[in-house]
Amino acid sequence: MPVDVRTEAVIHAPPETVAAVAADPDRVREWYANIERVDWLTPPPLATGTRLAFAARFLGRRIAYEYEVAELDLPRRLVMRTADGPFPMETTYLWEDDGRGGTRMTLRNRGEPTGFGRLAGLVMAPAVRRANRRDLARLQQLVEGGRPG
Repeated sequence: MPVDVRTEAVIHAPPETVAAVAADPDRVREWYANIERVDWLTPPPLATGTRLAFAARFLGRRIAYEYEVAELDLPRRLVMRTADGPFPMETTYLWEDDGRGGTRMTLRNRGEPTGFGRLAGLVMAPAVRRANRRDLARLQQLVEGGRPG
């Protein structure tokens, strides 16, 4: 069953500020609750072709996967695709000026689960949506007022 989840939040800071935090692999654990570890597989800085290894917990399981940066146009867009992992996934970050000094951030995850993801079936998309909402709220808190709670 395909997954295509789009989640948005308005963060009261300019796109440059939001993108600088959200696109920094060294800061991912500050706002993604399920990410346990991120390792650079290619040398910094972040660029098209950069590869990163992630360890996370999702649906009660520990998963490991590698992302490759497919597109990078800061502070507008970042697209990463799995290079290795339990299922093919593409994650897109979009940052748009909301016209009031803030940023509308869109986080989109889409892919075709296989393995345990396929077994998770109908719960996959709602679980991704819930996690994304929580993570964007943590990012908003981090950018607007310090560390998330």
